[in-house]
Amino acid sequence: MNILIVEDEKSLSNEIVSFLRSEGYLCEQVFSGEEASEKIAINLYDFILLDLGLPDYNGLDLITEARKMGIETAFIIITARGAVEDKVKGLDMGADDYLAKPFALVELSSRIQAVARRKFKIPNQDINIGDFVIELQCRIITFEGKEVLLTKKEYDLLQYLVINRNKVLTRYQLYEHIWGNILDDQYDSNFIDVHIKNVRKKMNEFAPTPWIETVRGIGYRVRLEQ
Repeated sequence: MNILIVEDEKSLSNEIVSFLRSEGYLCEQVFSGEEASEKIAINLYDFILLDLGLPDYNGLDLITEARKMGIETAFIIITARGAVEDKVKGLDMGADDYLAKPFALVELSSRIQAVARRKFKIPNQDINIGDFVIELQCRIITFEGKEVLLTKKEYDLLQYLVINRNKVLTRYQLYEHIWGNILDDQYDSNFIDVHIKNVRKKMNEFAPTPWIETVRGIGYRVRLEQ
């Protein structure tokens, strides 16, 4: 998952980034509301960890901006403000969770996972796709008990498609979710096509994968029965 950390306390921001990267997340950090506003307007994030007490911005205004633009990014407020009214106001304005400072990083990770399961409908149990099983806890894919040897990025790509089953995802969306934010002149849609081709090839050695669909001119979709 791709996460933006909006926190003006640089030591805390660096600590969060270091921990989340060790957990396998993609992270980007900014230290002001203005920087965050620019990033949110042009980039796709799965999560935004947002400090309310920014030097140049009321953090709640960033949530309002995002929701007005139709951005569905999950917001977790991280702030020293402990007042109930701040928490309620943030949640009413579209935040998905609230974590008061100081907090343990393992708790932050648990909150991210809990929000992801709820907001992005990530299940707790294994997922059956055709004759394959995605074992979410182990982060592997198996066929009749035998592991399909995908790379980390190939697994992340397939899992993201499966979690968003029956929804068409553009190549750009897939790229930003798996590899992080990029400049337009760095973007190469063929990069996604190559990875999808590799996933299909490895899985087709076990069984056909007609449920991985190419949507011409747009991207890809995993089509599964509801």
